[in-house]
Amino acid sequence: MVDVSVVIPSLNEAGTIGKCIEKIKAVFKRYKIDGEIIVADNSDDETPRVAMALGAKVVTPDKKGYGYAYIYGFKHARGKFIVMGDADNTYDFSEMPRLLEPLMKDEADLVIGSRFKGEIKPGAMPWLHRYVGNPILTGFLNLFFKVGVSDAHCGFRAIKRDALEKIKLRSHGMEFASEMLMEAIRRKMRIKEVPITYYPRESGESKLSSFSDGWRHLKFMMLYAPTHIYLIPGLLLGILGIFLMFSSYFEINLGYIPGFHSMILGSLLLIAGYQILFLGIFAKVYGVCMDMLNPDRITFFILKHFSLEKGVILGLLIFLTGFIYSGFLVARWFKSGFTVLPLRGESMIAYTLVVIGLETFFNAFFLGMLNR
Repeated sequence: MVDVSVVIPSLNEAGTIGKCIEKIKAVFKRYKIDGEIIVADNSDDETPRVAMALGAKVVTPDKKGYGYAYIYGFKHARGKFIVMGDADNTYDFSEMPRLLEPLMKDEADLVIGSRFKGEIKPGAMPWLHRYVGNPILTGFLNLFFKVGVSDAHCGFRAIKRDALEKIKLRSHGMEFASEMLMEAIRRKMRIKEVPITYYPRESGESKLSSFSDGWRHLKFMMLYAPTHIYLIPGLLLGILGIFLMFSSYFEINLGYIPGFHSMILGSLLLIAGYQILFLGIFAKVYGVCMDMLNPDRITFFILKHFSLEKGVILGLLIFLTGFIYSGFLVARWFKSGFTVLPLRGESMIAYTLVVIGLETFFNAFFLGMLNR
């Protein structure tokens, strides 16, 4: 066991890896830290040889990916505190004490640098990242998961070993940065930001792809936010659908008298909203079962009270209610000699119940499978 492990993922950073290691060693010496440097490297240039010559431990991940390099490097780390940073010298490892101080004082479990609260040197961050991509992705992370940070995708971080062992990190790509914060919040860990300085890349090419990596981050967050992606939109669509059907059926004056076409639109919105709600329930139950999400009141209620039999019976009751009335309409149609049967509000309600009943019936089987 050592005091601090510094884990650095690298891919063809021979021009800067040495500067990073020298800065880390200087911090270790100045503050009398018993530390180690681990470089998780997949380079085909001189990066691993430079790192080893300067005393770093070089490990070679068996898969590619920014996130996987960290996951692989963590397995070799022995420190009580683990510092993360890139090999391109854009983060100043001389500022490591800023990250470590809150951990050593037990003021936080995870410390993340903030480039926006610190200083971004000219040319260090593209305009699109600084004013569009990063603020939007950080905003979504704060909205969905209540993280409360200003720079969610800063790669200069430090975490306690026992905190790292509690979180489950699965992402192999750049979305690893978001996953770490989401997992920390899920485990009720204390997160603190400290201002840092961000420098321009000195050599080589950036491994970031603005749009594809941005989409990966956003897609990853959306997969873990079923309440915002499914439940809220589904509920709003369902309420709007019921309102339109109700106002059409009773001819409520809304500045105009809703007609039968409003009834049809309301039916479509209600059916769509109902199915989207079920998708949200599926996502929540699956996330809880796979230990990706914490159970909330909705999942607690479903896991406690739901059974396949109850769902099937409810679906059949809803279906039969609509089907019986629809059958009555068909019988009238036959009796009239197949003349045109005028559509009425009751007809639309019956057809809607038939569809919702079928959705409930089949969704009950899928939910039952997840619940097992």
